[in-house]
Amino acid sequence: MAVHPAKRAFKYRFYPSDTQAAELARTFGCVRKVYNLALAARTEAWAQQERVNYNATSTMLTAWKKTEELAFLNEVSSVPLQQTLRHLQSAFTHFFAKRAKYPRFKSRKTSRKSAEYTTSGFRIRDGRLTLAKMTDPLDIVWSRPLPEGAKPSTVTVSQDPAGRWFVSILCEDPAVKPLPATDAAVGIDVGLDHLLTLSTGEKIANPRHERRDRARLAKAQRELSRKAKGEGANRRKARRKVARIHARIADRRRDLLHQLTTRLVRDNQTLVIEDLTVRNMVKNHTLARAIADAGWREFRSMLEYKAAWYGREVIAVDRYFPSTRLCSVCGSVRERMPLSVRAWTCGNCGIAHDRDVNAAKNLLAAGLAATVCGAGVRSQRSSPGGQSATKQKPPRREP
Repeated sequence: MAVHPAKRAFKYRFYPSDTQAAELARTFGCVRKVYNLALAARTEAWAQQERVNYNATSTMLTAWKKTEELAFLNEVSSVPLQQTLRHLQSAFTHFFAKRAKYPRFKSRKTSRKSAEYTTSGFRIRDGRLTLAKMTDPLDIVWSRPLPEGAKPSTVTVSQDPAGRWFVSILCEDPAVKPLPATDAAVGIDVGLDHLLTLSTGEKIANPRHERRDRARLAKAQRELSRKAKGEGANRRKARRKVARIHARIADRRRDLLHQLTTRLVRDNQTLVIEDLTVRNMVKNHTLARAIADAGWREFRSMLEYKAAWYGREVIAVDRYFPSTRLCSVCGSVRERMPLSVRAWTCGNCGIAHDRDVNAAKNLLAAGLAATVCGAGVRSQRSSPGGQSATKQKPPRREP
Protein backbone atom coordinates (compact mmCIF):
# COMPACT_ATOMS: atom_id res chain seq x y z
CA MET A 1 0.00 0.00 0.00
CA ALA A 2 1.36 3.41 -0.96
CA VAL A 3 2.31 5.74 1.88
CA HIS A 4 1.08 9.29 1.37
CA PRO A 5 3.48 12.05 2.49
CA ALA A 6 2.55 13.78 5.74
CA LYS A 7 1.39 17.36 5.68
CA ARG A 8 3.77 19.82 7.25
CA ALA A 9 3.65 23.56 7.83
CA PHE A 10 6.62 25.68 6.77
CA LYS A 11 6.75 28.98 8.62
CA TYR A 12 8.56 32.04 7.31
CA ARG A 13 8.91 35.62 8.38
CA PHE A 14 7.95 38.37 5.94
CA TYR A 15 8.01 42.15 5.80
CA PRO A 16 4.83 43.68 4.36
CA SER A 17 4.64 47.10 2.76
CA ASP A 18 2.49 49.73 4.45
CA THR A 19 -0.34 48.98 2.02
CA GLN A 20 -0.10 45.23 2.64
CA ALA A 21 0.06 45.70 6.41
CA ALA A 22 -3.08 47.84 6.32
CA GLU A 23 -4.88 45.27 4.15
CA LEU A 24 -3.90 42.41 6.44
CA ALA A 25 -4.87 44.35 9.59
CA ARG A 26 -8.28 45.00 7.99
CA THR A 27 -8.58 41.29 7.16
CA PHE A 28 -7.72 40.27 10.73
CA GLY A 29 -10.42 42.60 12.03
CA CYS A 30 -13.03 41.23 9.63
CA VAL A 31 -12.11 37.64 10.49
CA ARG A 32 -12.54 38.40 14.18
CA LYS A 33 -15.85 40.19 13.55
CA VAL A 34 -17.32 37.34 11.51
CA TYR A 35 -16.22 34.75 14.08
CA ASN A 36 -17.86 36.68 16.93
CA LEU A 37 -21.06 37.29 14.96
CA ALA A 38 -21.35 33.61 14.07
CA LEU A 39 -20.62 32.51 17.64
CA ALA A 40 -23.26 34.91 18.97
CA ALA A 41 -25.79 33.58 16.43
CA ARG A 42 -25.08 29.96 17.31
CA THR A 43 -25.27 30.65 21.04
CA GLU A 44 -28.56 32.52 20.66
CA ALA A 45 -29.98 29.74 18.50
CA TRP A 46 -28.91 27.22 21.11
CA ALA A 47 -30.92 29.10 23.73
CA GLN A 48 -33.93 28.90 21.39
CA GLN A 49 -33.27 25.18 20.80
CA GLU A 50 -32.57 25.74 17.11
CA ARG A 51 -29.87 24.10 15.05
CA VAL A 52 -27.19 26.27 13.41
CA ASN A 53 -24.21 24.71 11.61
CA TYR A 54 -21.49 25.89 9.23
CA ASN A 55 -23.83 26.06 6.23
CA ALA A 56 -26.26 28.25 8.15
CA THR A 57 -23.51 30.65 9.27
CA SER A 58 -22.19 30.80 5.71
CA THR A 59 -25.65 31.92 4.57
CA MET A 60 -25.67 34.47 7.37
CA LEU A 61 -22.32 35.83 6.17
CA THR A 62 -23.79 36.49 2.73
CA ALA A 63 -26.66 38.38 4.33
CA TRP A 64 -24.34 40.37 6.62
CA LYS A 65 -22.34 41.60 3.65
CA LYS A 66 -25.50 43.10 2.13
CA THR A 67 -26.25 45.24 5.17
CA GLU A 68 -25.04 48.82 5.42
CA GLU A 69 -23.53 48.24 8.86
CA LEU A 70 -21.36 45.31 7.73
CA ALA A 71 -20.70 46.30 4.13
CA PHE A 72 -17.00 46.68 4.99
CA LEU A 73 -16.73 42.85 4.96
CA ASN A 74 -16.77 43.06 1.16
CA GLU A 75 -13.48 44.98 1.21
CA VAL A 76 -11.42 41.91 2.14
CA SER A 77 -11.09 38.46 0.61
CA SER A 78 -14.02 36.18 1.36
CA VAL A 79 -11.73 33.15 1.73
CA PRO A 80 -10.44 33.84 5.28
CA LEU A 81 -13.98 34.80 6.34
CA GLN A 82 -15.27 31.39 5.24
CA GLN A 83 -12.30 29.71 6.91
CA THR A 84 -13.05 31.33 10.27
CA LEU A 85 -16.57 29.88 10.08
CA ARG A 86 -15.03 26.44 9.49
CA HIS A 87 -12.76 26.97 12.49
CA LEU A 88 -15.81 27.82 14.61
CA GLN A 89 -17.48 24.61 13.42
CA SER A 90 -14.37 22.67 14.46
CA ALA A 91 -14.42 24.37 17.86
CA PHE A 92 -17.99 23.21 18.43
CA THR A 93 -17.12 19.71 17.22
CA HIS A 94 -14.31 19.51 19.79
CA PHE A 95 -16.64 20.88 22.47
CA PHE A 96 -19.36 18.30 21.85
CA ALA A 97 -16.71 15.56 21.82
CA LYS A 98 -15.62 16.82 25.26
CA ARG A 99 -12.13 17.65 24.02
CA ALA A 100 -12.37 21.41 24.60
CA LYS A 101 -14.30 24.13 26.38
CA TYR A 102 -17.18 26.08 24.89
CA PRO A 103 -15.88 28.49 22.19
CA ARG A 104 -15.08 32.00 23.41
CA PHE A 105 -15.40 35.34 21.67
CA LYS A 106 -12.25 36.77 20.11
CA SER A 107 -10.79 39.90 21.67
CA ARG A 108 -9.19 42.68 19.67
CA LYS A 109 -6.41 43.02 22.26
CA THR A 110 -5.60 39.47 23.29
CA SER A 111 -6.69 37.12 20.49
CA ARG A 112 -4.22 35.89 17.89
CA LYS A 113 -4.17 37.98 14.74
CA SER A 114 -4.34 35.57 11.82
CA ALA A 115 -6.13 34.80 8.57
CA GLU A 116 -6.15 31.52 6.65
CA TYR A 117 -6.31 31.32 2.86
CA THR A 118 -7.16 28.22 0.86
CA THR A 119 -5.96 27.56 -2.71
CA SER A 120 -8.48 30.00 -4.18
CA GLY A 121 -7.12 32.81 -2.03
CA PHE A 122 -3.42 32.79 -2.90
CA ARG A 123 -1.01 32.24 -5.79
CA ILE A 124 2.60 31.02 -5.73
CA ARG A 125 4.60 31.60 -8.90
CA ASP A 126 8.36 31.59 -9.31
CA GLY A 127 8.84 31.48 -5.55
CA ARG A 128 6.63 34.53 -4.95
CA LEU A 129 3.45 34.39 -2.85
CA THR A 130 0.57 36.74 -3.60
CA LEU A 131 -2.62 36.84 -1.54
CA ALA A 132 -6.12 37.63 -2.77
CA LYS A 133 -6.98 41.35 -2.93
CA MET A 134 -3.27 42.18 -3.19
CA THR A 135 -1.38 43.20 -6.32
CA ASP A 136 2.18 42.73 -5.05
CA PRO A 137 3.73 39.53 -3.65
CA LEU A 138 4.81 39.31 -0.03
CA ASP A 139 8.44 40.02 0.81
CA ILE A 140 9.19 36.63 2.40
CA VAL A 141 12.50 35.55 3.90
CA TRP A 142 12.77 32.03 2.50
CA SER A 143 14.90 30.58 5.31
CA ARG A 144 14.48 27.09 3.84
CA PRO A 145 12.99 25.89 0.56
CA LEU A 146 9.60 24.31 0.22
CA PRO A 147 9.61 20.61 -0.77
CA GLU A 148 10.23 20.15 -4.47
CA GLY A 149 6.98 20.16 -6.39
CA ALA A 150 5.02 21.16 -3.27
CA LYS A 151 1.37 22.13 -3.76
CA PRO A 152 0.34 24.18 -0.71
CA SER A 153 -3.21 23.57 0.49
CA THR A 154 -3.47 26.52 2.89
CA VAL A 155 -1.54 29.67 3.71
CA THR A 156 -1.93 31.29 7.13
CA VAL A 157 -0.76 34.86 7.69
CA SER A 158 -0.29 36.06 11.27
CA GLN A 159 1.20 38.84 13.38
CA ASP A 160 2.51 38.13 16.86
CA PRO A 161 2.31 40.53 19.85
CA ALA A 162 5.91 41.60 19.16
CA GLY A 163 4.78 42.97 15.78
CA ARG A 164 6.50 40.30 13.67
CA TRP A 165 4.72 39.02 10.56
CA PHE A 166 4.71 35.33 9.65
CA VAL A 167 3.31 33.18 6.87
CA SER A 168 2.75 29.46 7.39
CA ILE A 169 2.46 27.31 4.26
CA LEU A 170 0.88 23.87 4.65
CA CYS A 171 1.89 21.25 2.10
CA GLU A 172 2.86 17.60 1.77
CA ASP A 173 6.47 16.87 2.66
CA PRO A 174 7.92 13.68 1.12
CA ALA A 175 10.80 13.87 3.62
CA VAL A 176 8.41 13.05 6.47
CA LYS A 177 8.11 9.27 6.39
CA PRO A 178 8.60 6.39 8.85
CA LEU A 179 12.19 5.81 9.89
CA PRO A 180 13.76 2.33 9.91
CA ALA A 181 12.58 0.38 12.95
CA THR A 182 14.95 0.01 15.89
CA ASP A 183 14.94 -1.87 19.19
CA ALA A 184 15.99 1.21 21.18
CA ALA A 185 13.64 2.46 23.90
CA VAL A 186 14.05 5.26 26.42
CA GLY A 187 12.31 6.48 29.55
CA ILE A 188 12.13 10.25 29.94
CA ASP A 189 11.70 12.05 33.26
CA VAL A 190 11.09 15.80 33.05
CA GLY A 191 12.26 18.09 35.82
CA LEU A 192 13.38 21.56 36.82
CA ASP A 193 16.96 21.02 38.02
CA HIS A 194 17.51 19.11 34.77
CA LEU A 195 15.09 19.60 31.90
CA LEU A 196 15.22 15.92 30.93
CA THR A 197 16.72 12.83 32.53
CA LEU A 198 16.89 9.71 30.38
CA SER A 199 16.87 6.10 31.48
CA THR A 200 20.32 5.79 29.90
CA GLY A 201 21.65 8.07 32.65
CA GLU A 202 22.00 11.13 30.41
CA LYS A 203 20.91 14.41 31.93
CA ILE A 204 20.03 17.47 29.87
CA ALA A 205 20.49 20.78 31.62
CA ASN A 206 17.61 23.21 32.05
CA PRO A 207 18.74 26.49 30.43
CA ARG A 208 16.02 28.48 32.27
CA HIS A 209 15.42 30.84 29.36
CA GLU A 210 13.07 33.12 31.27
CA ARG A 211 15.49 33.59 34.15
CA ARG A 212 18.21 34.85 31.76
CA ASP A 213 15.97 37.71 30.65
CA ARG A 214 14.12 38.23 33.94
CA ALA A 215 15.79 41.53 34.84
CA ARG A 216 15.25 42.97 31.35
CA LEU A 217 11.64 41.73 31.35
CA ALA A 218 10.94 43.19 34.79
CA LYS A 219 12.29 46.58 33.72
CA ALA A 220 10.16 46.60 30.57
CA GLN A 221 7.08 45.62 32.56
CA ARG A 222 7.69 48.42 35.07
CA GLU A 223 7.95 50.92 32.23
CA LEU A 224 4.68 49.61 30.80
CA SER A 225 2.91 49.93 34.15
CA ARG A 226 3.86 53.62 34.33
CA LYS A 227 2.22 54.46 31.02
CA ALA A 228 -1.23 55.99 31.06
CA LYS A 229 -4.01 53.49 30.52
CA GLY A 230 -5.60 53.51 27.08
CA GLU A 231 -4.42 53.28 23.49
CA GLY A 232 -1.70 55.92 23.54
CA ALA A 233 1.39 55.56 21.36
CA ASN A 234 3.76 55.38 24.34
CA ARG A 235 1.80 52.56 25.92
CA ARG A 236 1.73 50.66 22.63
CA LYS A 237 5.51 51.01 22.33
CA ALA A 238 6.02 49.80 25.91
CA ARG A 239 3.67 46.85 25.36
CA ARG A 240 5.52 45.93 22.17
CA LYS A 241 8.84 46.01 24.04
CA VAL A 242 7.55 43.55 26.64
CA ALA A 243 6.19 41.32 23.86
CA ARG A 244 9.55 41.27 22.08
CA ILE A 245 11.29 40.00 25.22
CA HIS A 246 8.65 37.30 25.69
CA ALA A 247 9.02 36.34 22.01
CA ARG A 248 12.80 36.01 22.34
CA ILE A 249 12.38 33.74 25.38
CA ALA A 250 9.78 31.60 23.60
CA ASP A 251 11.91 31.32 20.45
CA ARG A 252 14.92 30.03 22.39
CA ARG A 253 12.79 27.55 24.31
CA ARG A 254 11.09 26.26 21.16
CA ASP A 255 14.39 25.88 19.32
CA LEU A 256 15.87 23.75 22.11
CA LEU A 257 12.77 21.57 22.39
CA HIS A 258 12.77 20.96 18.65
CA GLN A 259 16.38 19.81 18.78
CA LEU A 260 15.78 17.50 21.74
CA THR A 261 12.56 15.92 20.47
CA THR A 262 13.97 15.35 16.98
CA ARG A 263 17.02 13.57 18.41
CA LEU A 264 14.96 11.43 20.78
CA VAL A 265 12.50 10.37 18.09
CA ARG A 266 15.22 9.53 15.57
CA ASP A 267 17.24 7.47 18.06
CA ASN A 268 14.44 5.50 19.75
CA GLN A 269 11.53 3.36 18.64
CA THR A 270 9.66 3.63 21.94
CA LEU A 271 9.59 6.71 24.16
CA VAL A 272 8.03 6.52 27.61
CA ILE A 273 6.99 9.65 29.50
CA GLU A 274 4.88 10.47 32.53
CA ASP A 275 1.31 11.65 31.99
CA LEU A 276 1.66 14.91 33.90
CA THR A 277 -1.23 17.37 34.24
CA VAL A 278 0.74 20.55 33.70
CA ARG A 279 -2.27 22.87 33.92
CA ASN A 280 -2.86 21.66 37.50
CA MET A 281 0.81 21.80 38.44
CA VAL A 282 1.15 25.46 37.48
CA LYS A 283 -1.45 26.29 40.14
CA ASN A 284 1.42 25.88 42.61
CA HIS A 285 2.55 29.51 42.67
CA THR A 286 5.97 28.57 44.04
CA LEU A 287 6.84 26.45 41.00
CA ALA A 288 4.50 27.84 38.32
CA ARG A 289 7.07 30.18 36.78
CA ALA A 290 9.74 27.48 36.54
CA ILE A 291 7.31 24.87 35.18
CA ALA A 292 6.01 27.24 32.51
CA ASP A 293 9.57 28.16 31.53
CA ALA A 294 10.54 24.49 31.16
CA GLY A 295 7.85 23.96 28.51
CA TRP A 296 6.83 20.44 29.54
CA ARG A 297 3.54 20.59 27.66
CA GLU A 298 5.19 21.83 24.47
CA PHE A 299 7.84 19.12 24.79
CA ARG A 300 5.21 16.38 24.94
CA SER A 301 3.25 17.84 22.04
CA MET A 302 6.36 17.93 19.83
CA LEU A 303 7.36 14.43 20.86
CA GLU A 304 3.95 13.02 19.98
CA TYR A 305 3.49 14.57 16.56
CA LYS A 306 7.06 13.78 15.51
CA ALA A 307 6.62 10.19 16.69
CA ALA A 308 3.49 9.97 14.53
CA TRP A 309 5.45 11.36 11.57
CA TYR A 310 8.35 8.93 11.83
CA GLY A 311 6.59 5.75 12.92
CA ARG A 312 7.64 5.83 16.57
CA GLU A 313 5.56 5.12 19.68
CA VAL A 314 5.03 7.40 22.68
CA ILE A 315 3.70 5.77 25.86
CA ALA A 316 2.41 7.88 28.74
CA VAL A 317 2.59 6.21 32.14
CA ASP A 318 -0.14 7.12 34.62
CA ARG A 319 0.80 10.09 36.78
CA TYR A 320 0.09 8.13 39.96
CA PHE A 321 2.71 5.51 39.17
CA PRO A 322 5.37 5.84 41.96
CA SER A 323 8.32 6.16 39.58
CA THR A 324 10.34 8.25 42.04
CA ARG A 325 9.80 6.11 45.14
CA LEU A 326 10.15 2.73 43.43
CA CYS A 327 13.52 0.97 43.41
CA SER A 328 14.33 0.12 39.80
CA VAL A 329 16.42 -2.90 40.92
CA CYS A 330 14.37 -4.79 43.49
CA GLY A 331 10.95 -3.15 43.12
CA SER A 332 10.52 -2.08 46.74
CA VAL A 333 8.59 1.17 47.29
CA ARG A 334 9.72 3.88 49.66
CA GLU A 335 6.94 5.52 51.68
CA ARG A 336 8.04 9.14 51.31
CA MET A 337 10.34 11.01 48.96
CA PRO A 338 10.57 14.79 49.62
CA LEU A 339 11.66 17.00 46.72
CA SER A 340 14.84 17.87 48.61
CA VAL A 341 16.05 14.26 48.32
CA ARG A 342 18.02 14.02 45.07
CA ALA A 343 19.81 10.73 45.83
CA TRP A 344 18.76 7.80 48.03
CA THR A 345 19.70 4.26 48.94
CA CYS A 346 17.20 1.43 48.80
CA GLY A 347 16.66 -0.03 52.26
CA ASN A 348 15.89 -3.44 50.79
CA CYS A 349 18.73 -4.13 48.34
CA GLY A 350 21.18 -1.37 49.32
CA ILE A 351 21.51 0.08 45.80
CA ALA A 352 22.23 3.82 45.64
CA HIS A 353 19.95 5.73 43.26
CA ASP A 354 19.97 9.08 41.58
CA ARG A 355 16.38 10.26 42.02
CA ASP A 356 15.74 11.30 38.40
CA VAL A 357 17.64 8.48 36.68
CA ASN A 358 15.82 5.94 38.82
CA ALA A 359 12.47 7.51 37.90
CA ALA A 360 13.33 7.40 34.18
CA LYS A 361 14.29 3.71 34.44
CA ASN A 362 11.01 2.92 36.21
CA LEU A 363 9.02 4.80 33.56
CA LEU A 364 10.72 2.81 30.83
CA ALA A 365 10.04 -0.51 32.57
CA ALA A 366 6.40 0.39 33.20
CA GLY A 367 5.90 1.53 29.62
CA LEU A 368 7.42 -1.60 28.11
CA ALA A 369 5.40 -3.81 30.46
CA ALA A 370 2.23 -1.96 29.51
CA THR A 371 2.77 -2.68 25.82
CA VAL A 372 2.24 -6.31 26.79
CA CYS A 373 -0.56 -6.10 29.39
CA GLY A 374 -1.92 -2.61 28.69
CA ALA A 375 -2.13 -1.55 32.33
CA GLY A 376 -1.07 1.65 34.01
CA VAL A 377 -0.61 3.74 30.87
CA ARG A 378 -2.55 6.11 28.72
CA SER A 379 -2.37 6.34 24.96
CA GLN A 380 -1.27 9.50 23.22
CA ARG A 381 -3.59 12.37 24.03
CA SER A 382 -6.60 12.88 21.83
CA SER A 383 -7.56 16.23 23.37
CA PRO A 384 -6.01 19.36 21.84
CA GLY A 385 -3.33 21.07 23.91
CA GLY A 386 -3.24 18.16 26.33
CA GLN A 387 -6.23 19.38 28.27
CA SER A 388 -8.48 16.82 29.89
CA ALA A 389 -12.04 16.69 28.70
CA THR A 390 -14.32 18.55 31.07
CA LYS A 391 -18.05 18.87 31.19
CA GLN A 392 -19.14 22.36 30.21
CA LYS A 393 -22.31 24.38 30.34
CA PRO A 394 -24.69 24.91 28.62
CA PRO A 395 -25.95 21.29 28.37
CA ARG A 396 -24.71 19.10 25.58
CA ARG A 397 -26.86 19.85 22.58
CA GLU A 398 -25.42 20.82 19.20
CA PRO A 399 -26.64 24.18 17.88
